Amino acid sequence: MRPIWFDKSSQMVQVIDQRLLPHELVVNTLTTVDETIYTIKEMVVRGAPLIGAAGALGVYISLVQKSSKGADNGYLTAECSRLKDARPTAVNLAWGVDRVMSAVLKYESYEKRVRAALDEALAIIEEEAVNCRKIGEYGLPLIEAVSRKKNGTPVNILTHCNAGWLACIEYGTATAPIYTAFDQGIPVHVWVDETRPLNQGSRLTAWELGKHGVSHAIITDNAGGHLMQHGKVDLVIVGTDRTTCSGDVANKIGTYLKALAAKDNGIPFYVALPSSTFDWEISDGIKDIPIEERNPDEIRYVQGLLNGKSEKVLVPPQNSPAANHAFDVTPARLVTGFITERGICRATRESILSLFPEKNNKEANENKYDCRS
Repeated sequence: MRPIWFDKSSQMVQVIDQRLLPHELVVNTLTTVDETIYTIKEMVVRGAPLIGAAGALGVYISLVQKSSKGADNGYLTAECSRLKDARPTAVNLAWGVDRVMSAVLKYESYEKRVRAALDEALAIIEEEAVNCRKIGEYGLPLIEAVSRKKNGTPVNILTHCNAGWLACIEYGTATAPIYTAFDQGIPVHVWVDETRPLNQGSRLTAWELGKHGVSHAIITDNAGGHLMQHGKVDLVIVGTDRTTCSGDVANKIGTYLKALAAKDNGIPFYVALPSSTFDWEISDGIKDIPIEERNPDEIRYVQGLLNGKSEKVLVPPQNSPAANHAFDVTPARLVTGFITERGICRATRESILSLFPEKNNKEANENKYDCRS
């Protein structure tokens, strides 16, 4: 099962409502752009590659919804702008929407536009699935090397948030090498950060790993440094929502602290991502990556299972304010390397561009502003 798909029988886009996992598996149908925007904003779907796929299919939805004016360029541009504004940090959203819109604008007839939108969106979904599989293949040797050094005892991997198939169509990014290693018989154990405030680690990553049979344990977000100090972490692998062409990484809040702890303890810190998550237009992640600030109630309330029903519970004093910064930026100097669909590279402009030479703009590279072709 994928977290998003096009149902051919109903001709509708369907998604897993990830807000309700792991205790309820609910499938929602998207029929309007407003529903798609809500789905992205409220994290019914989440994770950079999945958001990109949802945005891509959102362009198709804009053409087939009841109020569609699909042959009108102004209408299409406006709907695409609304989709891209749904969440600011993950670069895949704008990438997916723009790619489908470009395919649509090649045609004038409504029927051809609808066909082009659906074909391009489904192509994006399949490409992202393949890219994640390749990330697993390229990341496997990292785990194999640790396993050899440990004479076959379990490789302890720490991850943060959910960068699994729920976030990425199939395989995941950070989890792809883990699944690949496990499937090849390499003993692995995963330390799963709970990932406050929405607990994507304890709710989603733990659920995924359990379904796959991978040994894991949920830990508090602040336990990672302690485990590293005591030699219980061999490798850190995380995902990312936007990575600059110079190697700065925006990921779920708390990632920066894991990178600092890994650096202090000499533990490799890898970031797994498809090329769609690179932002080729910016270089300074701390200054230029927009950091989403979400509803403070996501911090103030926790959701869990109570007497067989999902319930929300208030934790702090009723009147205490909260600040909910959804992401932080890990500087390139703390990143050991990137695991991509084209191989592994260092977190430097030159090394990244060696894998993606088509993104090299010599003039921009010299000015260190962007890497666009």
